[in-house]
Amino acid sequence: MDAFSVSLANGLNEPAMKRGKQLLIAGTFAFFQAFMPMTGWVCVHTIVTLFSSFDSFVPWIALVLLVFIGGKMIWDGVSGKDESAENAGVGFGALVLQGIATSIDALSVGFTIADYELPSALAASLIIAAVTFIICTAGLAIGRKFGTKLSGKAQILGGVILIAIGIEIFVSGLLK
Repeated sequence: MDAFSVSLANGLNEPAMKRGKQLLIAGTFAFFQAFMPMTGWVCVHTIVTLFSSFDSFVPWIALVLLVFIGGKMIWDGVSGKDESAENAGVGFGALVLQGIATSIDALSVGFTIADYELPSALAASLIIAAVTFIICTAGLAIGRKFGTKLSGKAQILGGVILIAIGIEIFVSGLLK
C-alpha cells in the first residue's frame, strides 16, 4: 500500500505523465517489492546475525528518504518553480529512492519466507511484484486524474502524502 500511495502522489505531481513513464514507475516499485524479500531470504540463509542489527534502522531510513523527497515536492510547489513538462515529476534517482523507501520494510518478509525453498521464495516474490505493479498502475491513474483537477496544489499534496507515508513507516517500525 505504501507503493500505491507514492504512485498516487507521483500521479498527482505529474498529471500529463506518459504511459511509458507510468510503466517505469510501476515496474520500479514492483522490482523493489520483489527484490527486498529475496534479499531478506538470502540474508537469513547467509548473514542473518549481521542483518538483524540493521533491522532497527529500517524505519529511520524510510522516514528520511520520504521526508526528503516529499519536502522537496512541497518546496517546489510552494515556491512555484516553473518547470517545463519534460522536467516535471519524479526523476529516475528520486524514483529509485522511493522504491527503496517503500520496500525496505519488505526485507522482513524474507524472514517469513526463509523456510521456503528457493523456487517457492521466488514465486512469492514474483506474486508480490505482480500485485505491486497492478496497484501502482492504478495509483498513478487515480493520481493523474485528480492531479489535473487540483492543478498547482497537486505537487504540495503529493509531498504531504510522501511525508505521511514516511511517518507511518517510522511509527509502525518503532511499534514492532
